[in-house]
Amino acid sequence: MNIQLQVLGSALRAVAEEMGAVLIRSAFSSNIKERRDCSTALFDARGRMIAQAEHIPVHLGAMPEAVAAVAAFEPAPGEIYVVNDPFTGGTHLPDITLVSRTEAGFAVSRAHHADVGGMEPASLPAASRELYQEGIVIPPVRLDEHVLRLLVANMRNPEERRGDLRAQVAAQLLAERRVAELCAQHGRERVEAAMDELYAYSERLVRAGIARLPDGRYEAADVLEPHDPSQRLELRVVVTVSGDELELDFAGTSPQHDGNLNCPLAVTRSACFYVVRCLTEPDLPASGGAYAPVSVRAPEGSLVNARPPAAVVAGNTETSSRITDVLFSAFAGALEVPAQGQGTMNNVTFGSGRFTYYETIGGGQGACPDADGPSAVHVAMSNALNTPVEALELAYPLRVERYSLRPGSGGAGRHRGGDGVVRELRVLEACRLSVLSERRLHAPAGARGGEPGERGRSLLNGEELPSKVTRALEPGDLVRIETPGGGGFGAP
Repeated sequence: MNIQLQVLGSALRAVAEEMGAVLIRSAFSSNIKERRDCSTALFDARGRMIAQAEHIPVHLGAMPEAVAAVAAFEPAPGEIYVVNDPFTGGTHLPDITLVSRTEAGFAVSRAHHADVGGMEPASLPAASRELYQEGIVIPPVRLDEHVLRLLVANMRNPEERRGDLRAQVAAQLLAERRVAELCAQHGRERVEAAMDELYAYSERLVRAGIARLPDGRYEAADVLEPHDPSQRLELRVVVTVSGDELELDFAGTSPQHDGNLNCPLAVTRSACFYVVRCLTEPDLPASGGAYAPVSVRAPEGSLVNARPPAAVVAGNTETSSRITDVLFSAFAGALEVPAQGQGTMNNVTFGSGRFTYYETIGGGQGACPDADGPSAVHVAMSNALNTPVEALELAYPLRVERYSLRPGSGGAGRHRGGDGVVRELRVLEACRLSVLSERRLHAPAGARGGEPGERGRSLLNGEELPSKVTRALEPGDLVRIETPGGGGFGAP
């Protein structure tokens, strides 16, 4: 039985990975085909995640809500549903999710589309105050040619959007075939039994990992950097370890605000699950069972459990990153954890009526108790790649003037934090720029006496910009992003 379980578990994970490969290879936009800003997973018939590709943490941890939202419509085999509504199973509007039935459950793909309409090209406006300004809102609806035509008509560069959505459809169809083949080869009942055991196995291992933590109550707080600097936005969490269970309570966190750093509850849960997995069984093949021992409490109407029609576009990227920071800080009372990493995804978009381009930029990871932090990596809730210079310059009216490490930006310590990067892009035609970032005012903290990492900087033609900003650009303008370094660990 153990051998059969390993064979079927590996086969299910392989299906999820192959879904991702099909999506990436078929996509039109550089954001998916080059940066791989997408995720795929398989769920059982009860809507529990069973297998996932090793893609984007903030996508994957929030997927169960999307499956639950679609399952309520009782989709038939062969039907594909689409959703991006952050308050009905989505994360933020650019992340479009497809859900379809398989012979043993559901297949899911989620991809960040380079534009979904809204007030600014690339759909990451710095100054949005309500959800409708950020793009088209898609509740769970069956995807057919009529719906597809309606959706892309509300997005910039509709043919590129159509191509990316068709790539997601291809991934869904692949999953249906592969799961049917598994059921034909091993029997549907055996595949479903394996799904049950994989879920239970993950839960057992994570419970054992939690049980190794000292029981107790651990607290931490941090602040965000809103578009309106007069606002104070605070994240607060209390972690309670009790036997083999965890409670993460965000009582005291600031109310939702009139900017876009708000998080739907699905994104907050996703960040919590990521941290728990890191600190208990990081090498465990992930399934929803790993999250069963974790309860998340977040006050309704708060920054981490916003209500519609709150703007959320930066909540998915920036607030989720900072939730991981505050959780690691709380767990530092129970065990040694790394120093803080860059704490931001450094979202940068360029766009016009002719093109839209989106990227996130890596930075420094915090140092660990036994090693320096890596440099120039995506930290925490992001797991995307950079866009290769050649691909970027071939497809867009942009030129990369510089792409290098930012030496010395990592915090000093017994183990040094990783360095950030410097990325300079010159625009070759008029367009709009949006930057959504964090850690421009508050540096990533060191741990156990380590020094903080350097704060990030965003500049336009040498003028320093705030952490959230939208500007009109003219040909020849130069945008420079200096990403934060990670904190150091231990006194130097």
